[in-house]
Amino acid sequence: MFLFVMAIFVILAGVIAVLATRRGVIGAIAAVIAAALLVMSCVTTVPTGHTGVVTTFGHVENFTLDAGVHMVKPWQQVVKMDNRVQKQTVKLACFSSDIQEVNMSYTINYQIRKADAMTLYSTVGVSYYDTVVAPNIAEAVKVATARYTAEELVGMRDELANAIELILSEKLEQYNIEVVSTSIEDMDFTDAFTDAVEAKQVAQQNKLKAQTEAEQRVIEANAAAEVRKVQADAEAYEVLARAEAEAEANRKISESLTRDLIDYNYAQSWDGKLPMMMTGSEGAVIVNAGDLINGED
Repeated sequence: MFLFVMAIFVILAGVIAVLATRRGVIGAIAAVIAAALLVMSCVTTVPTGHTGVVTTFGHVENFTLDAGVHMVKPWQQVVKMDNRVQKQTVKLACFSSDIQEVNMSYTINYQIRKADAMTLYSTVGVSYYDTVVAPNIAEAVKVATARYTAEELVGMRDELANAIELILSEKLEQYNIEVVSTSIEDMDFTDAFTDAVEAKQVAQQNKLKAQTEAEQRVIEANAAAEVRKVQADAEAYEVLARAEAEAEANRKISESLTRDLIDYNYAQSWDGKLPMMMTGSEGAVIVNAGDLINGED
């Protein structure tokens, strides 16, 4: 390319010299202007964040130009394609596997591959978002959403987002478009379904509350029964221990008893009075045994 430009300059210098000698200053100025325009047509600039796709008479060349200033042939054109990460948010209506309508707001961040920009341009063109990205977003969202019931979609949002991104990445890969990231911004259901889900959640919460309260009552009853059992065991143990202690004491007392000890204890506990007796054959007469001993009538 450098040699080509130098050749143009040499030719133009010769033409200007000839015109200057034959047609004067005006011809030379015209030649200079024409030469400047020709040179300028060979200079092109690719802005930052873009890739230059070169075409020669409509034919796409098998190379690209990076950002910067470049020299091209006068009959070549440079198409500038944005290779930065681009963001698009689409709103779609789709259906779950149980035929519930779902309105979704879906965001995708994507970019083209710089090295393959000429392939994308030659097969799709500069309107690649409208041509391939948007239709594939709609298809991926609808296909992935149809795999789940509406109730599953409520609790499996992250899994759904991953499923959509996987389908979309495979679809756009063949066009040399890379999916950077995706997200489900919003997911809305019909009012009837939303009301049904809320009613079910309330019922589940009430059921859970009733189960919790019942379990709490069972726990409290078991705890009270355990307390009573512990108390009964303690009382039984106390009675048993007391009985065993008394039995052991009685055993020891029984082993230590002798006739002399019995007489001694009896003598210690006697108050000195003899018992009353009944005598007489014709009538009952109460006699004090002490009086008899003392010889009193």
